[in-house]
Amino acid sequence: MKTLLLTLIACAALAGCGLGETAVSAAAGGASEIEQAKQAAATQARIKQQLDAAATVERTNRDSAEKAAE
Repeated sequence: MKTLLLTLIACAALAGCGLGETAVSAAAGGASEIEQAKQAAATQARIKQQLDAAATVERTNRDSAEKAAE
């Protein structure tokens, strides 16, 4: 109970001097960075799929050209 009271007092003091808002902003920024990292990973996976598909098409075209040359 005493810890809860001290925590509330500390939060009120921080809110009064603006540090509470800074803490909230920092937490929101961290969440934003996590979302950006997830989006980057998804983009990387999508690009890898596209490169793999392009390599498959190129391999098929090359095989077809080699068979036609025979």
